[in-house]
Amino acid sequence: MPLPSASSRRLLHLRDIQLRGYVREDGQIEIDARMTDVKTYSAGNVDRSMIPAGEPVHDMWIRMTLTPDELEITACEAAMDFTPYGICPQAAPKMERLVGLKIGKGFLKAVSLRLGGVEGCTHLRELLQPVATTAYQTQYSLLNHAFDGSRQQDNPGLAPGLLNSCHAYEETSPVVARLLAQEKPPASN
Repeated sequence: MPLPSASSRRLLHLRDIQLRGYVREDGQIEIDARMTDVKTYSAGNVDRSMIPAGEPVHDMWIRMTLTPDELEITACEAAMDFTPYGICPQAAPKMERLVGLKIGKGFLKAVSLRLGGVEGCTHLRELLQPVATTAYQTQYSLLNHAFDGSRQQDNPGLAPGLLNSCHAYEETSPVVARLLAQEKPPASN
C-alpha cells in the first residue's frame, strides 16, 4: 500500500475521474473525461429531495477535440447525466466557448475568462486540468511512439516547456542532464 495505514474511519464521499486519450481517423486528438461524485449516505437538497446512497450527485462528461500539433481546441462538448440542481445542465453548452484556445501556458486562466463564475460549472472547469494533462500525454504518445508500442523517435530529448516544471525536470536534475545529452548531435571526427 502506497500510504501508511489509516486510522479507523468511515467513507462518506467518492469522487471518480476517468480520462481517455484517443487519436481519431482524421488525426485529431480526442479526450473523453468523466467525473462522478457519490455519497455513501442518503441526502437531499432543494431540487433533489432525496438522493439515495450510491446514486451520483454529479455525473458529468467532457469530450474535447484538439489539433495534434498545437493542441488547439476544435470542439468541446459536455453532458451532465446527474447534477445536484435542475438548472446545472444549462452550463454544458457553454463548453463550446473553449474552441480556439490552445492547451499550454495560460490555458486555465483563459478558461476562467470564458467560463468563470456564473458563466460555467465549477465541476466541469475542475475537470479541465486533468483533461489538459491527458491531452499532453496523448500528444506525446502520438508523436513519439508507434501504435504497436515501439518508439518512433530515437531521442525525443527534453520537450519544450518541461524545464523547471516539476522536481524531475529541475534544470540541475540528473534527468534533465540525460535528456539534454540525448539532444546533442554526436561529435564529428
